[in-house]
Amino acid sequence: MTLKDGERILIRLAPDRAPVHVANIRALAHAHWWDGTSIYRVQDNYVAQWGDVTEDKPLPRPVVANPPPEYAGGAAAPAVRLSRPDPYSDWAGVSADGWPVAGNDRRSWLPHCYAMVGVARNLAPSTGSGAELYTVIGHAPRHLDRNIAVIGRIIEGVEHLSALPRGKGDLGFYADASRRVPIARIRLASDLPRSERPHYQYRAADNPRFRAYVHERENRQPPFFTVPAGGADICNVPLAVRKRP
Repeated sequence: MTLKDGERILIRLAPDRAPVHVANIRALAHAHWWDGTSIYRVQDNYVAQWGDVTEDKPLPRPVVANPPPEYAGGAAAPAVRLSRPDPYSDWAGVSADGWPVAGNDRRSWLPHCYAMVGVARNLAPSTGSGAELYTVIGHAPRHLDRNIAVIGRIIEGVEHLSALPRGKGDLGFYADASRRVPIARIRLASDLPRSERPHYQYRAADNPRFRAYVHERENRQPPFFTVPAGGADICNVPLAVRKRP
């Protein structure tokens, strides 16, 4: 996603978690649907949201207006589990392919951690098409888990959204239309010329070194920490992503 002044935000999509919503997002990007739309809501300690503020812009084919509620449904077992129970799920951990996950004995889901990207929707039975998206820019609103589809995570450039002026209207909407931040374009990396495509690596979690890292995050040590917590919230376990060397 490129903003009016050239700021760039890169989003890693999660098609295994929300396949229909992600297919919609890819179709919208192929159609250049977001070009000329805006970031129109920035709610303090909550979310930044973008798309067509009027909600009147026609959706291109083959976008599904109301996909299935893809709020939970991944494989249940993570590569690494945190040692303490999670207030919003039976367990929380990290998947082998580098996603924060929470779940129970039947299924798992992506939690609403900082920089995760979700699908804005109206009241149920609306599930959101993916045309209106938001990212978490404050304390993790985990109460949204399993109520809204999470389709990915910002891996670079979230500061261009989290540092925007807060909206003064209801729910952080910009009451003054001139405050909206124009979006120049949103493209899929695969649609760019090969020489311009970004390439990133995530840190794999299915290995002893990563398990040791999680243990360290749960048990921070002196000299700064005098009382190790003995646990951690999944959203406080940073998951590294880097540009491919």
